[in-house]
Formats: sequence, C-alpha cells, structure tokens
Amino acid sequence: MAETDTSLGYEQARDELIEVVRKLEAGGTSLEDSLALWERGEELAKVCRHWLEGARARLDSALAAREAAEGSGGSGGAGQE
Repeated sequence: MAETDTSLGYEQARDELIEVVRKLEAGGTSLEDSLALWERGEELAKVCRHWLEGARARLDSALAAREAAEGSGGSGGAGQE
C-alpha cells in the first residue's frame, strides 16, 4: 500500500476519498465491500494528511524565513516599506 500512498497526489487522494465516502453513505454494499471501502478511505485520509502536513511545514518554513529576513533587514531600513 505504501506504493499507492507515494504515487497519489493530494487532489487524486481527496477525490477518491470523496467517492469512497459517497459509496459508504449510499449504502447497499455488502459488509465485506463496506469494510474494504472503509480501509481504502483510511489509507486515502492518511495520504491527504501527509500532503497537508507537508504543505503546512513548507508554509511555516517560508513564513519563518520571511520573518527572519524582515527582522535582520528591518533595523537599518526605517524609510523602506
């Protein structure tokens, strides 16, 4: 399953997860099929979480770098915006 996790992009995993949830909510599937859908949904949720955590880390890093740059350049540039 790890191969699938690394090969799916966020949007792909999200869209497939939406479809899994739709099928589960619609009902009418056997217990075995419902369990398989649930397991797939859990895998897809992990993929989405991984992508979102990575995006959050990148955003935090960019914001920290920006704050550091503003902090080191802000003391000598009182007239700059």
